[in-house]
Amino acid sequence: MKRRVLLAAGAALPFSARAQVWPDRPVRFIQGFAPGGTTDILARLLAPELAAALGQPVVVENKPGAGGTIAAEALAHARPDGQTMMLLNNGFAASAAIFKRLPYDPLADVVPATVVASMALVLLVAPGAPWRTLEGFLTAARRQPGELNIATVGVGSTQHFAAEALQAASGTRLTHVPYRGTPDALVALRNGQVQAVMETAAAVLPQVQAGEARALAVTTARRFDALPEVPAVQEVAGLEGFLQATWYAIGFPAGTDAAILWRVQAEVVRALEKPALRQRLAALGMTPIGSTPAAAASLLRDEIERARRLVISANIPQQ
Repeated sequence: MKRRVLLAAGAALPFSARAQVWPDRPVRFIQGFAPGGTTDILARLLAPELAAALGQPVVVENKPGAGGTIAAEALAHARPDGQTMMLLNNGFAASAAIFKRLPYDPLADVVPATVVASMALVLLVAPGAPWRTLEGFLTAARRQPGELNIATVGVGSTQHFAAEALQAASGTRLTHVPYRGTPDALVALRNGQVQAVMETAAAVLPQVQAGEARALAVTTARRFDALPEVPAVQEVAGLEGFLQATWYAIGFPAGTDAAILWRVQAEVVRALEKPALRQRLAALGMTPIGSTPAAAASLLRDEIERARRLVISANIPQQ
């Protein structure tokens, strides 16, 4: 027993020493979606703040595909030396529920440092669509089961799960059409290839404000300040209590020194206290959080369990 304890302590020493000099070279900041989406926007807002605080470049790297699981696999298999981190979102939890098999264990192979922020999702239709309210869209969907298409940024993404949750709650059936990124989904909406898009507020706010898309509802408990005329889903009769807010967290490979996690958490909190960044996040509809690593880990566990329950209750097909 003593020998095993000494070996474990000895194995931990390099990581403790590593934390004292970390980072000594550029840090990869991967995220699992195409440029232009909300996760990409937030990553690129955080990267310069972290780079200035850490004294090394923080390089955002897009690895889109499979609802973020390609990027998550890269994170899970990276060396736990603090040089690779990822901006996770609800899609990370959704993938754990939707995919029967993943090339990583979402709880055992990834450790979060902090939950950075949360925000609303928005249900969009084209500006020339016949539906001006969520009730009207849902009525049409009930009359035409499976005939209306809804786009998201991928199977297992936050947006996909929100779309599935809305169908389950409203008793409707839409046909899910996944795209690699927000721009492609919006082009499909404009061209009539899909009738609706479920997307994060930050990714589509400019299009809504410019009249290029019509927002029917937001998925948070209350209305979005930047779109005060757009109701929350739960304001619709029969959908009271509907809530599908999304969250963003910074994760590292399991085994990363706790001191590195706490350093990143502290620097994120400092960045979130800056008025300029807070104003930018508010304009995007994001609520700053900056949780501790323990609170982030608890949220991750809870969200994965909630996603698995939704898969069962909504009869969402597993991939």
